[in-house]
Amino acid sequence: MGKEIFYFLVFPGLIFSGVIGGILSWIDRKITARVQFRQGPPFFQPLYDFVKLLAKETIIPSRGSATTFVLAPVFALFGASISAVFILLPILGVETGFAGDLIVIIYLLNIPSLTFIIGALASGNPLAAVGASREMKLILSYEVPFLLVLISIIIKAGMTINLAEIIEYQAANGAFIGSLSGIIGFITIIMCIQAKLGLVPFDMAEGEGEICDGVIIESSGSILAMFKLTKYIMLFILPALITGLFMSGLSFVGINILWSILKIFAVLLLITLIRNTNPRVRIKQAMKFFWVWMNLFAIISIILAIFGL
Repeated sequence: MGKEIFYFLVFPGLIFSGVIGGILSWIDRKITARVQFRQGPPFFQPLYDFVKLLAKETIIPSRGSATTFVLAPVFALFGASISAVFILLPILGVETGFAGDLIVIIYLLNIPSLTFIIGALASGNPLAAVGASREMKLILSYEVPFLLVLISIIIKAGMTINLAEIIEYQAANGAFIGSLSGIIGFITIIMCIQAKLGLVPFDMAEGEGEICDGVIIESSGSILAMFKLTKYIMLFILPALITGLFMSGLSFVGINILWSILKIFAVLLLITLIRNTNPRVRIKQAMKFFWVWMNLFAIISIILAIFGL
């Protein structure tokens, strides 16, 4: 029991993933600032933001369900933390009873998104409801190509859904991103991750200029702090998952430490550049993009994987 609690609270769960996610958030903001010819925030700005929110008053909306509104960020943070444990343990090569079942990971990764929706609807704010509606439509759009890409990965790895075995297969036979089906699958999953993180061009659920932060419009104080920490963790574990699925995972031994950092940084850089070079699209455009083009890409990736390409 003590080991499981350590995994969840310290490494590779809540504290470790939160710290690394905060650093990646700073890198993301720094790159964004440089693209816009600005200086950017200091290194500890993500920590300052989180601590300031904890110190501020938490306002509970008078309309809606107060209990559900308060519990939503707790479950969001729990979902992100437990996802970090189940993703990072096999990726880092830590041997445990759980070796990274992709089906379990898929379910866990949906918890934060669903709790954002539940919290927004529980606030009783009509703008939050609009944001929740957009988030639901977005989930229904990007989850299908996301799952199809995972099918192509499973086919390439010899029909295993075990993340540790997928990583071992790549170590023995080469990273999947070096194949044609892997490249197409990588492009598809990057766009799905962009939407799952709620980043431009798929940030319509928050849409600051349209619905005033939408799903989190009523969040404040510690509630907003937990949502922010959840986003920090997701900003780390989703790129880490991509490295496990396409780039043979991560390793913190010897020179592999530098190589692992470069893998995460490369994925983050790509996500950040997409965010800074595209305008926000409408929810209708996003749904069409995923249902038509990303599904097509994912199906092509599956067909190529079947033929060993």
